Amino acid sequence: MRRPAVAGQFYPGTEDALRRLIGQLAPKQAKEKIKACGVVVPHAGYVYSGAVAADVYASIEGAQTFVLLGPSHYLTGSAVAVSGESWSTPLGVVETDIELVRRLEGIVDHDEAAHRNEHSIEVQVPFLQYFFRDFRIVPIAIAMQDYDTVKEVAAELIRVLEGYDKRVVIVASSDFTHYEDVAVAKKKDAALIEDIERLDVPGFYDDIYRLDATCCGYGPISAMMMACASRGAKRGQLLRYATSGDVTGDRQVVGYAGIAVV
Repeated sequence: MRRPAVAGQFYPGTEDALRRLIGQLAPKQAKEKIKACGVVVPHAGYVYSGAVAADVYASIEGAQTFVLLGPSHYLTGSAVAVSGESWSTPLGVVETDIELVRRLEGIVDHDEAAHRNEHSIEVQVPFLQYFFRDFRIVPIAIAMQDYDTVKEVAAELIRVLEGYDKRVVIVASSDFTHYEDVAVAKKKDAALIEDIERLDVPGFYDDIYRLDATCCGYGPISAMMMACASRGAKRGQLLRYATSGDVTGDRQVVGYAGIAVV
């Protein structure tokens, strides 16, 4: 069992408080559901980025399996690591899709250590529990985010999902610009979002380096774009953008984008 590492820190540690907070963050009006192949969702503390995340999950159709791609902030364990354990949160236990996990090989190692303290995937799970029912997850932590590694990860996802008879949504967990002036952050993030809207992975990498962008999950985003493009997706659709300054009032902000790939 993978126990919560950041319950009580990034989000409330009790079921009632967590369910209440997500309910407050969720859109007040019903959303027309998008049949997304993949999404980009932030992973900061819920008070800062939770409204963007809630907007994304409230906007998409559910799936039988969510493949959760997140950056490894602590560089523990394998460079690309999938977890096969059940994951618990204050809202209950979510099972992994063991059938899909067992199909993964090559660049993807089966390594629980990489997930023990990592928050980028964990913070997505309560949102899934709140908005969806009867689903499983495939959590993959990505420490190496260079283009060649990410291309291999995408190729592995494409291979295992080919002919898979369950509906799958690929979640790329990422915050965008970190701790820059709000005007600078918005300008940099707008360029990256435009690349994602075009599903332009080479252009996305070029802009990451050209702008010295601090988008922490660019590898998961790119793997998701490649895999979804292979599965027929044509574009990304920005659902919501915000910064931490919207909550704190500070000029130095972190950017958050919620994007559906369709």
